[in-house]
Amino acid sequence: MSSVADKTARFQGLQRDFVAHLRAPEHIAAPRDIEDRRVAIYRDLIYNNIESFIASGFPVLRSLYSDEYWHAMVRDFVQSHSAESPYFLQISEEFLTYLQHERGHRKGDPPFLLELAHYEWVELALDVSTEEIPTGLDRQGDLLTSVPVVSPLVWSLSYSYPVHRIGPDFQPQEPAESPTFLLVYRGLDEEVNFMEINAVTARLLQLASEGESTGEQLLGQIATELPQVDRETLYGFGGELLKKLLDKGVIAGLRHQSIG
Repeated sequence: MSSVADKTARFQGLQRDFVAHLRAPEHIAAPRDIEDRRVAIYRDLIYNNIESFIASGFPVLRSLYSDEYWHAMVRDFVQSHSAESPYFLQISEEFLTYLQHERGHRKGDPPFLLELAHYEWVELALDVSTEEIPTGLDRQGDLLTSVPVVSPLVWSLSYSYPVHRIGPDFQPQEPAESPTFLLVYRGLDEEVNFMEINAVTARLLQLASEGESTGEQLLGQIATELPQVDRETLYGFGGELLKKLLDKGVIAGLRHQSIG
């Protein structure tokens, strides 16, 4: 029995050494008992798969870095981050966690790194989300007398930088004077889209997400909060906005209030 236990312990030690090398091949040597040609297959396969998923999940971010700097960042992620999930689809979320909580700001990182990474991750998260639209909703009813139900496939976001415009030719070094409000949503066509909105629209969606007020009540609340805006103008604009959001699938449908 002791020989079996010894063999098991040696095998487990070999596994640990092998994994440690795969995570940090530049710093930790491969086990001497394994031919380097075979190790190289696993070394390249694992890194290339992880790097490919990250690059495809953060294409704009990838475009801002040189090959040398990008691969150094990904290798640091592979080496230092302890993933909570074994699924490849969640590698992007693991990478975002690494950027937000482990990497820290380093020379060469743009000031908008975390916001851009979050924005790109949201697109992927919505694309693969398993959230379902509530059943029994009406898409033809009166928006003002019914309760607008916001789709669970909608994220209303606020950023200090205009992340939806960032690219190789536009890299702001200071936050904008006012926040950028974005609506990222998976529409009726199942495609992920974004819409730049203003603070009033963001507030309207925040109120609507509570799922308790009719369209008229929502607009009435906004009018109360913005007494400087002409009430008739606000109701006209708000009605058109609710219709637009319904057409795009941001509002999944309408629920009729029960009477009594």
